[in-house]
Amino acid sequence: MRHKNSGRKFDRNTSSRRAMFRNLTANLVLNERIETTDAKAKELRRVAERLITKARRLGEVSYTPQEKLSEKDKARRLAVKRLIGSFLPRFGTRTEVGGKETKKVDLVEKLMVDLAKRFATREGGYTRIVKIGQRRGDNAPLSIIELVPTGDAAEAKAEAPAAE
Repeated sequence: MRHKNSGRKFDRNTSSRRAMFRNLTANLVLNERIETTDAKAKELRRVAERLITKARRLGEVSYTPQEKLSEKDKARRLAVKRLIGSFLPRFGTRTEVGGKETKKVDLVEKLMVDLAKRFATREGGYTRIVKIGQRRGDNAPLSIIELVPTGDAAEAKAEAPAAE
């Protein structure tokens, strides 16, 4: 029996499972949308939302420029950055639209500044899982997990089709 044992094992040992979720979370923060299996997406949601919540709980300290912070706020921000950095890799590379250039992105800064600011008023539910069918090779159920757009982006998308 698996009483009080939460989470799926994915037939992997602890270090391999942790590495898989580190990489999946890094890709989700970097690209804001990834395609994976249903089970991995459901477990990834737990990991990603906890990291976003850690950054969001700082409030404005998370995205205020370093020079404008008090010593106490600098210490709080540094502690959260180290906590997030202990799980996420520091940098990720994204291939730009043309496919010729790669851009190096600081994942911890993106999480602390961009995502914390975007989800500042949201109490939870930062991700969305959309089921997209079966994988061709092994018939595994596939899903897209993405970060939910904020009110501004959602309103812009809602107004665009109405204008046509």
